[in-house]
Amino acid sequence: MAMADPALHHQIQPIKEIAIDYTPEACTHCPVSNSITLTFDHRGGARWRSTTRFLYGTFTSLIQCPKGNTSGLNFNIYLSSLEGDKSQDEIDFEFLGKDKTIVQTNYYTTGTGNREQIHDLGFDCSDGFHEYTIKWNPDSIEWVIDGKVVRKAEKKEGEAAPEKPMFLYASVWDASYIAEGQWTGPYIGCDVPYVCLYKDIQVPVSTAVECSCDS
Repeated sequence: MAMADPALHHQIQPIKEIAIDYTPEACTHCPVSNSITLTFDHRGGARWRSTTRFLYGTFTSLIQCPKGNTSGLNFNIYLSSLEGDKSQDEIDFEFLGKDKTIVQTNYYTTGTGNREQIHDLGFDCSDGFHEYTIKWNPDSIEWVIDGKVVRKAEKKEGEAAPEKPMFLYASVWDASYIAEGQWTGPYIGCDVPYVCLYKDIQVPVSTAVECSCDS
């Protein structure tokens, strides 16, 4: 597939429609205001995604993370070729509920991750909206917060890089069972419901692709 001018990868537009993978009653989408609300409560969490995959480009959203004691929860925005596929490509921003002053970045190639980095935000991610951006190129990935690049991963000779078309995803879920609670903390749940707000969600204009793989 011949790639267009790389600059075209980074033209963006508001996301027009989403798919909700589970618990649709815990997810609201308002296309007019370009906002999405995810709620975690007794029903569990929910996950939304773009309805198309994209091959490279800029993905961005303003996010206000849930308030209260969020220990045990994971809230996020990320790209993945297919959630649940063991050979997925993926690029992540993940908030770990035990500490709302940090964010974890990571990426996967054909199911292999282990590239986690923790970044100090310099603010509490639940105190207001902040802008989180992933810039995905064939030879590099940038994670950007409020216009500042917090991490850049450049493809090295002989190393794999994400190259499968990917959906934009976001979810809120209870991850307290992972590593016996060491990753996100034990789930406390004293401030339920937990609401994660997304607005001004932008996806690439010209890099959506038809994919023959199962969706």
